[in-house]
Amino acid sequence: MNRVVIESAGTLHGQLQRGLGRAARRAAGSTGAGELVFDCIRRDPRWDRQVESRGLYYARLVVDLELPVGPIGACLLEPADGDEWRGRLALDVLTELVRLSRREAAGALRACAEEGEQWFEAVDALIGLGDPALAEGLDELVVSRCDDRDLDWLITDPDNAVVRHWAGRRPQIAAALGRRRRGRGRPGGPRAGRRGGPGGDRSASSDSELLDLARRRDDDGAVAAIFELGRRRTPALLDLAEELLPQRDGRWGGALCRALREYGAAALPRARAWARAHAGCEDLALCILSRHGTHQDIPILMAELEAAVGRESWGAAAGPVEGLGRLRAGEAVPLLKRTWTDSAYSYLRPRVLTALTRTAPHTAEAYAVEALWDCEDDTRRVAATAAPFTDDTRLRLHRLRSDPAEDQRVRAAASDRLMF
Repeated sequence: MNRVVIESAGTLHGQLQRGLGRAARRAAGSTGAGELVFDCIRRDPRWDRQVESRGLYYARLVVDLELPVGPIGACLLEPADGDEWRGRLALDVLTELVRLSRREAAGALRACAEEGEQWFEAVDALIGLGDPALAEGLDELVVSRCDDRDLDWLITDPDNAVVRHWAGRRPQIAAALGRRRRGRGRPGGPRAGRRGGPGGDRSASSDSELLDLARRRDDDGAVAAIFELGRRRTPALLDLAEELLPQRDGRWGGALCRALREYGAAALPRARAWARAHAGCEDLALCILSRHGTHQDIPILMAELEAAVGRESWGAAAGPVEGLGRLRAGEAVPLLKRTWTDSAYSYLRPRVLTALTRTAPHTAEAYAVEALWDCEDDTRRVAATAAPFTDDTRLRLHRLRSDPAEDQRVRAAASDRLMF
C-alpha cells in the first residue's frame, strides 16, 4: 500500500487526499486550495494505486479553480527514484484535462513522451485520446524506442485514429496493427478461465483425486482442483480449508473463498466456528458471513468492521461493510458514517454508500449528495440514483450526464434519474 502521510479528514487537505466530494465543493471558496490540489497530484495520496481513481476528480478541480497545467507537467520530468507509480496520477490528470477541453495539457504529455522516464505511459495516454493532431510526429519516437512486444502493448484498439494514422507511415506499426486485428496482439492475452487455465479441466476427476491434488505444491493444479470441488459443493472442501489455510499464503485463501461462494448458507455453521476460533480461517469466515450471513452474524461483522477501522486496515473493511448493508443493520450506521469520512481507501466508499442507503435511507441522503462530487465512478453512480432532488443536485446531475469525460455508467444513471 502507498505510504504517503494522509492528513486529518477534518482538513481540506485530508479531504482532497481522500477524494471526498465535500472537498471538491469546498475548494472554490478556500484560500490555498490550488496548492493542495497540486500537492495531491504530485505525491499521489491513493491508499491503493491499482484500483483507486483520482484523475478526473483532480482534473475537474484544476478546471474549476482555473489552475495552470505547468506544475503538473513538471511532476513528470522529475526522477522516479525507483517508484514505478511516480507520475502515473499526473498522467491521468493531464489526460482527463484534455478530455475536459484543456488541450494545452496535451503539450505536457508530449513533453513527457519526449523527455520523461514515463515516456511509454505518456505515449499510451496520447494514443488513448484518439486525436492524431495531439500525437503528430511521435510515431518516429515510438518506432525508435519500441520493439515488437512494446508495440503490441501500445496497440490495443485497431480502430484508434492515432494508430491508423501512424500505420500509414510506419511499417513496424502497421505490422503490430495487423497482429492486433488477427488477435495476436498484447502479450499474455486474456487470463485463462476456471476450466481452461493452466490447471486443466478437472471435471472428470473424482472428489478424492481432487482433494489429493489440492494438497500438492503444484499451484495451478491445486487451484483448479479447489474450483472444481467448489463447483460440486463437496463438503470435504470445508475440511480442506481448515487444513490448508493456516499453512499457506493468500492465493489459496482467495481460491477457497471464491470456491466456497457456491455453498451459500450451507457453509455458515463452519464459518461461524472459524470466526470464533481465530485459527487461520477467519478471513474466509468473514467472506462467507458477509455474503450469506444472517442477523445473528451482525455482531461478528460489527466487531470486524470496528477493528478494521481502528487499525486503518481499509481493505479488510470491505467485506463487513457489504455484509452489514445486505443485512440492513441499523446499529452499524454510526460506524458506517465514520468509515465514510475517515477511510483513505476511496474504493470502499461505493460500498459504504450502498450500505447506508439500505440501512438508513434518510441519513444516506446527505452522503449521496456529497457523493455526486466523489472521486470514484461507482460512488457517483450510486449517488445519482439516491441523492434527493434540489437545485444543486439537479444541476450536478445535468453536468454528469453531459460531461464527455464522465464514465458512461454514471452518465446513464444521471440521465435515468433526470427523467423522473
